[in-house]
This record gives sequence, C-alpha cells and structure tokens, in this order.
Amino acid sequence: MILGEVFQRFVSESPISVMARGLMERAFNPQRLDEWFEATAENQYTRNLLFSSVFEIMSLVVCGTHRSVHAAYQARAEEIGVSITSVYNKLNALEPSTAAALVRYAAGEAAPLIERLRGTRPEPLPGLWVKLLDGNCIEASERRIEALRPLGAGPLPGKSLVVYDPCRGLPIEVFPCEDGHAQERSLLHQVLPTAAADDVWIADRNFCTRSFLSGLDARGAYFVIRQHGNLPWELLGVGLRPAGKVATGTVSEHLVRVRDEEGNALYLRRICVRLKNKTRDGDSEIYLLTNLPKSLAPAKLVAELYRGRWTIETAFQELAQHLHSEINTLGYPRAALFGFCVALVAYIILATIKAALRGVWGAETVERTVSGYYIADEISGTYRGMLIAIPEVEWRIFRTLTQSELVRLLRELAAAIDLRRFRKHPRGPKKPSPKRTANKKQPHVSTARIIADHKKQIKAP
Repeated sequence: MILGEVFQRFVSESPISVMARGLMERAFNPQRLDEWFEATAENQYTRNLLFSSVFEIMSLVVCGTHRSVHAAYQARAEEIGVSITSVYNKLNALEPSTAAALVRYAAGEAAPLIERLRGTRPEPLPGLWVKLLDGNCIEASERRIEALRPLGAGPLPGKSLVVYDPCRGLPIEVFPCEDGHAQERSLLHQVLPTAAADDVWIADRNFCTRSFLSGLDARGAYFVIRQHGNLPWELLGVGLRPAGKVATGTVSEHLVRVRDEEGNALYLRRICVRLKNKTRDGDSEIYLLTNLPKSLAPAKLVAELYRGRWTIETAFQELAQHLHSEINTLGYPRAALFGFCVALVAYIILATIKAALRGVWGAETVERTVSGYYIADEISGTYRGMLIAIPEVEWRIFRTLTQSELVRLLRELAAAIDLRRFRKHPRGPKKPSPKRTANKKQPHVSTARIIADHKKQIKAP
C-alpha cells in the first residue's frame, strides 16, 4: 500500500471515502484548479477569491458534507478570507461556459483512468462511440431574489443538455442555458459542432429535428433518434417488414426519405417497435430513425440501443437522489448551473470509483448488487471527519503518483471494500395509491388512532 500510517484507519473502515478524496486531490487540488481557471475563464478573473475555494464550497454541498453554501463557507471562512457576499457574487457571475468546461475537464481526466482500471462496460457497437443526449431542467428555486418574490409561478433558474458515455458511465459534455423556459431543441446548435465521425448519438423525440438529423449525418456521425410526430417523411418502397423480437416487443422496419430545410434528401431506416406494455404517454408503438447501415446494426440492435437510453435517465435520478445537484436556494441562473455542473463532476468521481469496483469484482456483480445511494451516503457521512483526521498536506501524495501507481492504489482500495455494505435493495412492483379522503374540518389526524382502528378492522370477522 502506497499510503502511510495516517490513512490506515480510514483505509480499513471506509476505503471508498479515501478513493473519493484522493481522486479529488488528484484532479481538483487548488493549485491545478486555479491554473485551469485562469486558462479557461473568458471574462472573469481572480481578485481576492480563488476559484478553487468556490469549487470546494460547492462540492461540499453537492456531496452532502454541508447542507448549504453558507454552512460550507462558515466552516472555512478564515481560510477563504472574504465575506459570504463575495462568495455569492462570484457564484452568481460564473460563466456557464466555464461550468461546462469544468465537466469536460473532469471527464477527460477520468476516461483514461477508467480504461486503465478495466472498468468500462461492453461496447454495443465496437469501434463506434455511443453517446446519449438528454435534457435536464433544474427544479424551481426559492424566491430569495427580490424580483421573484411577487410571483406565484415556480422560478426555473436554468436547464442543460447533457451528453453521457454509457460504456464508461460518464457525463462527458454539458450545454447549460440560463433560460429555464428555453426549448431543449433550441440548444442543439451548440451540440452539433461537437459531433464527430463514428459517433452514434441516441436521443428522444424532443431532439428529432430535420436540421439536427442532417447536421449529424453531414459530420459523418450516426444516430438513433425516436421520431417526432411532426417530422415530415416519405415512404420508399414497400411498407414495414418484420425484423424479429426484442425484450420489449416486436420489431419491423422500412426505408424513408427526410428532407432538410434546404430540400436536401436524407435516406434513413425507420424502425417500428410494437411494445408489449404501453409507454407512460400511452404509446403502444414507437418509431426510431437511424442512418446506421443494416450491416452495422440490424433493426433489433437499433431497438436495444434506444432502450439503453435509460442509463442517462438513471444518471439524472442518481444526481437528484444521491447528490445535491439542484440547490434550490440558488436562484441566480449562473450559480444554479454551476452547482449542477459541480454535481456532474462529483458524479464523475463516483463513476471512477464504480469503474475500479467493476475492474476488481466484475462488471456483472457490481451492476447487479452495488447501490450508488449507499456509496454516496458512505462518502458524505465519512468525508467531514476524514478531512479533520487526515491533514491536507498528507493528501498531496495523490498529486505525485504516476497513473500506473494510482491505478494500482485504486484497485487495492477497491479490493478492500466489503460490497455487502453497499448492497442494493430493489423494490417490487409499485402498488397503486389508494384514493385519499379529505375533511376540511379535520386537517390533522392521530397516527396512533388510525393504526389502532386499522388493526381492529383487520381482526374483525
């Protein structure tokens, strides 16, 4: 073990927390982060408050170590050396482009490490880079800003498009928008320049526009996108031909032509999946458009690729449930978007830890049994005490390790983890909620009396 005696108690009791703190020290230590900020920020500059201090405050909040920005600041006010007003002013002015670049930087640091840890998931299309695209709207904030106080409607501080790499389990790009009411497709002009040859973009029908489909195709990228009902298309040749069955239903396909706004033709495969169970919107069929050739992806594989979209939705769910990704006390859009991006960075740290676990314990075991909730709970519960017990200077060893040494250390720590402490407890099928009764004259009831009455009813013949 590379780490010294000061780490041993935490290595024995909570190796996951040591991994998380070590990875943060590796990529986000103050010196490296401030240098990165100076090279990246477009308009902002450092005066008295370092970017690394703002990042540390926000990361402690999203990881649950402190419950609010103010609490995190107060715990480190002497080290930070400026007022809480200065901290909020910095947060409220952080450029969305800087927040997006932070996620891109974190993903760039994590991706090669995950590959060295042998923690990638199987590639559905070897040689092609599958990317999932979806939108995330930050929940309504509190009305702390004076202009918001008279409003009855919930104020939305922003939304983002996120690109997710399912094989590495990483968010790799984010496109933040300060207008919480903007349509998701209005941000697609920012996404297109990032598309490259041999990408495979998978997205829902919100992103099914003629300009986006033709733009991806023009860049040599592939796509599997659910057809939007308003998209005009022309049938080529015969109708749907059977293509087999998948877990969710039966598959068929035919060829169609879609024209972009300039009238240029795009020849696509249109794949129909007749579902065993209807979607949440009541659809019994869904239609997918793809420019993947049949030799690369038969219709059944295309349907399975689209079904894999759930992994990005699961990531958003984990961000909301396991990390404090939406801090509703942050009403200013730039502060809220920065908080969301820092949560994505924290998710990337967790993804690297999961990759180390997959490399040691096997991907199937980790995916089936390990809960992200309990990993996040362990880190948030241990992190604060660990920072007190182990001086900051001791963590600097993670800055100097070679990548080979870091991989070896992460594997050793992963091997020391008792997976039973992080075991999933999957729920059974949800039962329909009973219809509730209300009585304006009795706004509250006694729980003890209700339970007693219920027991009497059960015992009664």
